Order: sequence, then C-alpha cells, then structure tokens
Amino acid sequence: MTIRPIFRAGAAILSEVARPLAAADMPSLPQLVADMRASMAAAGGTGLAAPQIGESVRLVIFEVSAARTTAQPDDDPIGMTVLVNPSWQVLDATEDLGWEGCLSLPGLRGEVPRYRRIRYRGHDLNGTLIERTAAGFHARIFQHEVDHLDGILYPQRMRDMRRFGFTEEILATAATIGDR
Repeated sequence: MTIRPIFRAGAAILSEVARPLAAADMPSLPQLVADMRASMAAAGGTGLAAPQIGESVRLVIFEVSAARTTAQPDDDPIGMTVLVNPSWQVLDATEDLGWEGCLSLPGLRGEVPRYRRIRYRGHDLNGTLIERTAAGFHARIFQHEVDHLDGILYPQRMRDMRRFGFTEEILATAATIGDR
C-alpha cells in the first residue's frame, strides 16, 4: 500500500466524469483500494473516491463511525465499504443541510443540502452485490463520494456561499452564536 497525494480543487481530474470499471480492471483493484485506504487514513478522512488520488474510475470507499451517526433509521455505523460502480436512488426527496469537508478542499467547510434517505448499490472487490438503505450521515457521505465520480465538488451543491469558509473560522463563529 502506498499513501498517494490527494488531488485538490482545481485539478482537472476532479471535474471529470470517471469511467465505469470493467471485469478486466478487477485484478488491479485490491492494490488501488489499499492505496485509497492508506491515503484516506493518512489524511484523517472518512471517505475517498478514486479520482481524488488520480484514478478516474468509478470506485469509492467510506466508513461511518458510531460517533457520526444520527438518530435516524438507516443511519447505523458501517465498517469500511468498497463500492465498485456505485448507483443510487432517492427514497425521500427531503433535503437536509449539513456541514461537509473534503480532503480535496483541506481546511474548508460548507453547508450542503443532501437527500435525507437513499438506497444505493455497488459491488465489493469480490464482485458481491452490496445494497443498502441509508439516511443521515451514512447517506451524506455516500452522496459526497459519488459526486466525486461525476466531477462534482461539494461547493457546487451549496445554495448559500455565506455558509462556506475555513473550518477554524466557522467553528469560532458557531461557538459565538451557538450554531453548531
């Protein structure tokens, strides 16, 4: 496993639509996933998409710790998940606003609308189908990572750019006005 540099906003690969993976790609995926896990861990992230380390393919990894879950049904802790060629559908068109950060925009945060409840599917490295219903943080992180596969960074989803800035400033302001 190799810790790879994480591409930052402005890198051309982050605005491209990633290509679907084919059966011929499968032998090289364990090494790519190992590199993604090492890179994500080194950066302190909870999710990563292959384009963020320079591979324009439809592959994401993420995990949801118990500390990040909400009280919503279908927002449970999820161990490290690898999804090849993920797809999804909206189950509840209600959008919730939530603060997001991104390893490709280090030090920044923004308030992003995401669908409340979704159903997603994809395959693991063994070709086993994974299908889950997700809500809360689980749904948010999935949507965030899949956006990377479509060349979208979270600021493009934001509706109010006044709710975007450096993490330290946002936390200091939130502490002052009680907005967390």
